[in-house]
Amino acid sequence: MFKRTIYSLAIVALIAGCSSGTKLNDTPVVDRGAAGQGGGAASGVAPVTIDPNAQNAQGPVGVARIIYFDFDSYTVKPEFQQLIDGHARFLKANPNRRVSIEGHTDERGGREYNLALGQKRSEAVRRALVLVGVSDAQIEAVSFGKEKPAAQGSGEDAWAQNRRAEITYR
Repeated sequence: MFKRTIYSLAIVALIAGCSSGTKLNDTPVVDRGAAGQGGGAASGVAPVTIDPNAQNAQGPVGVARIIYFDFDSYTVKPEFQQLIDGHARFLKANPNRRVSIEGHTDERGGREYNLALGQKRSEAVRRALVLVGVSDAQIEAVSFGKEKPAAQGSGEDAWAQNRRAEITYR
């Protein structure tokens, strides 16, 4: 626990010291609920099956755990809203469960920039979950930058797989 705290503080200090000409401060998540879209029944989102043994499960059954991003972006695309909603329903139904959102980038860019971009990606997913009712205390957002690629290689196919945020249950 102490090492995790030190690691988190080091990342925060590293991110605070980063400077880049690329805009990373645009708000990528919009609260659509405030626009009168209504409750969950009118959303058109399919219900998620909650496992009765959820305390021992690794998250909602049949819901993906990876959100992909465009190049140099941390905007959660609308196509991932159903995934966010599925994890939100699971976390709200299981308030003792915790989740870690791990932000990742492709290999392009410097280490510091990619750590900052990975953090922005994980924070964007965290904000999306909080906007649909998940307690902020259940969520930890971390960045691995380009350090843990999902796919090896230097082409667009590999890069696209590496620009992601992964939801991991603890």
